Amino acid sequence: MIAILEAKRAGLLSKQHWLNNALAGAIVGIVALPLAMAFAIASGAKPEQGIYTAIVAGGLTSLFGGSRLQIAGPTGAFIVILAGITAKYGIEGLQVATLMAGIMLMLMGLTRLGGVIKFIPDPVIVGFTSGIGIIIWVGQWKDFFGLSPATGAEHFHEKFWNLIQAFPGLQLEPTLLGLLTLAVLLTSPRVLKRIPSPLVAMVIATAVQWYFNFENVATIGSAFGGIPQNLPHFQLPSVTFSEVLKLIGPAFTIALLGSIESLLSAVVADGMTGTKHNSNQELIGQGIANIFSPLFGGFASTGAIARTATNIRNGGTSPIAGIVHALTLVVIVLLLAPLASHIPLCALSAILFVVAYNMSELHRFSHMVRTAPRADVAVLLITFLLTVFGDLVIAVNIGVLLACLLFMKRMSETFVIEQQPVDALKVTPESADFKLPPKTVVFTMEGPFFFGAAQHLESALEDVHGHANILVLRLGQVPFIDATGIQALCDLLDTCKHHKTRLVLSEARPNVVRKLTLAGLVQQLGEDNVLKHLHELH
Repeated sequence: MIAILEAKRAGLLSKQHWLNNALAGAIVGIVALPLAMAFAIASGAKPEQGIYTAIVAGGLTSLFGGSRLQIAGPTGAFIVILAGITAKYGIEGLQVATLMAGIMLMLMGLTRLGGVIKFIPDPVIVGFTSGIGIIIWVGQWKDFFGLSPATGAEHFHEKFWNLIQAFPGLQLEPTLLGLLTLAVLLTSPRVLKRIPSPLVAMVIATAVQWYFNFENVATIGSAFGGIPQNLPHFQLPSVTFSEVLKLIGPAFTIALLGSIESLLSAVVADGMTGTKHNSNQELIGQGIANIFSPLFGGFASTGAIARTATNIRNGGTSPIAGIVHALTLVVIVLLLAPLASHIPLCALSAILFVVAYNMSELHRFSHMVRTAPRADVAVLLITFLLTVFGDLVIAVNIGVLLACLLFMKRMSETFVIEQQPVDALKVTPESADFKLPPKTVVFTMEGPFFFGAAQHLESALEDVHGHANILVLRLGQVPFIDATGIQALCDLLDTCKHHKTRLVLSEARPNVVRKLTLAGLVQQLGEDNVLKHLHELH
């Protein structure tokens, strides 16, 4: 269900809900302003492109998404990916990749892949978000401290070393102004509880720079020529087919990370309000947003957890808040754009310092390292290190692969096959006088019988065939069986035939019997050897 239609059905678009949603949307719009500019600059785009992204993508996500409380726009999680794409393909390449990612997101939603994204485990999510937080933090040293590091570095460790070497050239004015901004960010929530701290910090830093006009402090005006006092117009990017092929990988990266981030944000919103989002419709909404954002001067967008939470805390209950958030940014651009030229870049870097700290989730990371099983800690650390020193997509893919292998190992360990002594067999009261035929061996199988557990069957029955006339496998505690498990039973049947041992399957669940029938194993065994109860054996 599209969120705005669901909100209408719930009566949340009626007049009594307008005021609280309008106020929440206006507050979120104000919060989004400095963040959108900061994320755009860090991604290699112009500051106004971050605002355009928040306007277009924010409005469209609220209209067509699957969460009625979601606030979308540029986010910190995208910075690392987008900065790399911009450096390699330029801003137009980034916009083409965003448009392609939007199409991919729509296809993911239409093919109902929204639920699959939820299965990415916590160690992988915490590992790559913490890694992104570290990269963002280090990446902002240049503007925060007024450094001039050597250019051309591609990898994190190279960029980090260049920044370390540039520290003797630290500029005092941007550093002090950045520290002032950081102090305001950390203290203003305690004093001015109703006013967003990023706005307070940005206004104070801008006022100080406007009054003193420090020459060594880079501003939006000196670095980008200010922000245009108008809205973007529709423009199709010019791109060739060969460029599209080159951008498939970056586009998939944007789509993957965007889907994860948006659905995580929707889950957070559900947890705060008790609502339930539609995962597939949310991906469709994000896809539409990412298709149209680059057509109006923007770039990649996804659900923003911090802004969504701010929306909820300030009374937002419907998509009206998200639409008002976009309209608030429109008004700011049209009326206040000239004032933005005095905003110091070091102030925006300070804002990103706080964003990076919140993203890194140091408390959650350290708690997981201390308390999680060792295998999960290994997945966490590998994902983290690959994110920082390698590539985010590789980090996520390897992290998920390791987590899947770990899960399969644990599932295989839950599978048990053991021989039952004759006096331990449980039979029904009606068959209390039941006795097993001579030379009958009974094994009980318990747990999922899949490819990870199939080897247990062969090793457990290795020495049985030679001295048993009848081999009984009790399958009552086997919840499901896969193709490898079926093949293992087929191989066992061949071995039993070779040793002239009768193979009997007992108490298998209907879903297991159905799969064995489709595979032809029941026909090979004969229906007399597939029993509902053990006491039917004769």
